[in-house]
Amino acid sequence: MYTQLITFIIYLMVILALVLFSNYRTKDLSDYMLGGRNLGGAIAALGAGASDMSSWLILALPGAVIVNGLNELWLPVGLSIGQFLNWQLISKRLRIYTEVANDSITIPAYLENRFNDKTKILRLVTAIVIVIFFTFYTASGLVSGGLLFSSAFHISYTTALIISSVIVVSYTCIGGFLAVSWIDFFQGCLMFFALLIIPAVTLHALHGLDNTMDIIRNYTTPGYLDAFSGISTIGILSLLSWGLGYFGQPHILVRFMAMRTHREAPKAQFICMSWMNLSLYGAVFTGLFGMAFFAKSPLKDPETNFIHLSTLLFNPWISGALLAAVLSATMSTSSSQLLASSSAIAEDFYRRFFRPKASAKELIIIARLGMLFIAVIAFAMALNTNNSILHLVSHAWAGLGGAFGPVILISLFWKRMNLQGSIAGIITGTVVIFIWSYFKHLGGIFSLYELIPAFLFNCITIFVVSSLTKQPDESVLKDFEQTQLLLKSDKT
Repeated sequence: MYTQLITFIIYLMVILALVLFSNYRTKDLSDYMLGGRNLGGAIAALGAGASDMSSWLILALPGAVIVNGLNELWLPVGLSIGQFLNWQLISKRLRIYTEVANDSITIPAYLENRFNDKTKILRLVTAIVIVIFFTFYTASGLVSGGLLFSSAFHISYTTALIISSVIVVSYTCIGGFLAVSWIDFFQGCLMFFALLIIPAVTLHALHGLDNTMDIIRNYTTPGYLDAFSGISTIGILSLLSWGLGYFGQPHILVRFMAMRTHREAPKAQFICMSWMNLSLYGAVFTGLFGMAFFAKSPLKDPETNFIHLSTLLFNPWISGALLAAVLSATMSTSSSQLLASSSAIAEDFYRRFFRPKASAKELIIIARLGMLFIAVIAFAMALNTNNSILHLVSHAWAGLGGAFGPVILISLFWKRMNLQGSIAGIITGTVVIFIWSYFKHLGGIFSLYELIPAFLFNCITIFVVSSLTKQPDESVLKDFEQTQLLLKSDKT
């Protein structure tokens, strides 16, 4: 345990060095929120991947495979398709459009400028929804950190949760976006290494693939290894639909906005998709082989599978590095979400409604205070041990994807979309998420993942309301056409 602790300390010292360097480079709110729009392709790629996957990739997905078998494969399939389409359809257009639209540095600012909203209603609604669902998302990351420290160092869950929260909040507060981006690159590499080595070593410990498959067949119900067994059509659609969520995740979209230029997108897409697919299926095999490894004495909490394999199969130094990958996954996503939430509080609440002439230093202070406020609420939610990582992530992912996905996607492609349509769409998507979740216990059609109806009703609302109200003013149409021209000039 002491060797693992030393490894953690070394890891945290590297993180601290990156944080201090980033803090030195942070001069204003644009630096703090977007890194000065100066990310290279590789940093943007692994940043998008690491902030997307989070600890659910290392803990929750293998745990779900242990419980449900290979019918969980539909989830990584849906995510792979969704991420690919996100890079193809969104990345270049959003990078260009956010700069054309008055150099917007947050998603609420982009939407306000995209539709030339003088009422401030759209920005307010967007910021509120971001803060609500990111609080759920941040709580899932803190739960992961709590599970990690309590399992690895045999301390109480509450103490572990406090340690995890202090680490995540501290480095995000001090370093800002640049720190988060560089650390996500480092952490993405560590997560990638962990998800390749764990299943390989577990398979070796089980004496090969044939013996592993025999163990699984002997200790599971028929159909455990069949992706179509034990799952309904609604279940398959629900898992595949996770891919729809990508279009509305501010902590991922902001990586596109922060790229040095939209021409970095193809390289970043290749790196991100390669990293993501290998990591996703590494996580699936970690769960599958973990089920065989612990077949005779099943784990009390399947979501701790990765942690137990790390401590049992490796020497303490390597085990410490692998456990640091869990902390990496937790930190990469929680920090991105805290940063996006704090930007909504500072830029979209404080400056927009209270202090339009606030200095850069003042705004950074407000952003940090807002981050602390959200972290406290997320901490309180994480104290409830009945909240699993996957449950919290599922609700937050659906909320953001259902509220913002159609709005972001359609705003980049349909010139006729207007302010009224965007506001109505966000409200509709958010309301459907909560209503559908409330009736989920009834089963039937309500067992469908709430992201699907929220996304569908959001799209319908946007088209209907935009068509029935007046078209956008001339300045909005001009920005849209300028974005299209920049995209076309890049292709010729």
